[in-house]
Amino acid sequence: MIVGRRAVSAVVAVLAGGALLATAGCSSGGGGAPHASASASPGGATAHASPSAGRTPPAKGTVAVVRTVAEGLNSPWGLVPLPEGGLLVASRDEGTITRVDEKTGAKTLLGEVPGVSAAGEGGLLGLALSPGYASDRMVYAYVTTASDNRVVRMLYDAKRPAGDRLGAPDTIFKGIPKGMIHNGGRIAFGPDGMLYVGTGESGDRGLAQDRKSLGGKILRLTPEGEPAPGDPFPDSPVYSYGHRNVQGLAWDAEQRLFASEFGQDTWDELNAIAPGADYGWPVVEGGSAGGGADAKFRDPIAQWHTDDASPSGIAYAEGSIWMAGLKGQRLWRIPLRGAAASAAPQAFLEGEYGRLRTVVAAGGDRLWVTTSNTDGRGGPKAGDDRILELRVS
Repeated sequence: MIVGRRAVSAVVAVLAGGALLATAGCSSGGGGAPHASASASPGGATAHASPSAGRTPPAKGTVAVVRTVAEGLNSPWGLVPLPEGGLLVASRDEGTITRVDEKTGAKTLLGEVPGVSAAGEGGLLGLALSPGYASDRMVYAYVTTASDNRVVRMLYDAKRPAGDRLGAPDTIFKGIPKGMIHNGGRIAFGPDGMLYVGTGESGDRGLAQDRKSLGGKILRLTPEGEPAPGDPFPDSPVYSYGHRNVQGLAWDAEQRLFASEFGQDTWDELNAIAPGADYGWPVVEGGSAGGGADAKFRDPIAQWHTDDASPSGIAYAEGSIWMAGLKGQRLWRIPLRGAAASAAPQAFLEGEYGRLRTVVAAGGDRLWVTTSNTDGRGGPKAGDDRILELRVS
């Protein structure tokens, strides 16, 4: 049973009546995800905010679809741009990585990642490039195997024949719980050069609060897969806990980390991540804008009814977090003031392209967004799945 913040949040959302955030006179209450007041936006999204120094983007933004970059992708999940040009795309169900020419849309198969066991929400998931990619040419991937979820890295050799450009995977971290659901899967190297890994609790709720478990966590690792220096718990890769299913990771211009995750029945979440913090699952779902008995848990900075989001990838651009919605079939804009939302979330592309999975910053005011209609839960149309290029403000 979900208790505490869910019930309070529902009342707060109703009372807010769609007004913009009341931010004047509030204090942050510390780094990460402060407790603050809430307001609602159309579709049931709520946001919690407090003021912070720095530029605040306009309350309302815009999205324009510039073009379709590529079509005919099967269950695309991870997406990462190459510094030399091109986009690497992971197929969750096929276990393959394909290079897409971002100018022409031409696709070149790099190879199949051995050992991937695709079932339910598992398979070949997130991708990331080594911080030393220019010299080591290493591609990292989060994969579901027959026994666990793990992180591997592979040498990418563009000079080899198509279909044989990936070296044998080297497992750098293993033992993350797997399940038919809630496998997490997003990976990203942070501004500190460390690897951040979003995991799910694999359907076993208790794992999220168990700091000895790797499930329902954000992990922070060295590129070699060891607990990173400065991690909050001794000899542990756990960076934050109390998560249900982390699906998106992104940093803002001030190197603050944000993460999206699936709720259960009531609230999906966007969280500002602080080291060592507890985000409440399964004790609470969503936020209360005040803490009370649940003050030990971090409130989300924005939340959505699950029909409106089911969030996956996120990216930072033009002062806002941009978040893909799967079941919600839309792209959400969450403008930021510091580590908090500065206005109510705003929805774009509602139902126009179906399920949206991954969002990647493409430089300046551009984003790349993948659809996810061939993942077994969507209604694929001719051309699915796609990569879209967006211009945002």
